[in-house]
Amino acid sequence: MTIAIRDSQLTIIQPSGHINAANAAEFQRQLTAAVTSAPQAILVDMYRVDSLDSAGLMSLICAFRLAQRLNRRFGICGVPPSIQMIFELTRLDAAFEIFPSRDAFAAMLERGEESVKLIA
Repeated sequence: MTIAIRDSQLTIIQPSGHINAANAAEFQRQLTAAVTSAPQAILVDMYRVDSLDSAGLMSLICAFRLAQRLNRRFGICGVPPSIQMIFELTRLDAAFEIFPSRDAFAAMLERGEESVKLIA
């Protein structure tokens, strides 16, 4: 379901297909492993995701909260319009750092910009 690409600063997770109740626990396990082992930042590249339900969304939220506790950057990119709508309807687009591309996230890291977004 996911591929982790690692370099010295960034771990990229690439889920694909449908992220739903049937596989959300495994997705969350993979995200947790990536967050805890990432040196600085985690990026979830969602360009190959077809659908996301509430269980999949909760996996992302849990990983984001863990990243915050561990003082790691957590971003999302490549969000298809149908999934972007879910983030907007749940107002999570205001909490998650969502980028148009991997390059945009990498550029933000290089500039050293601080995140101010939190999920309570």
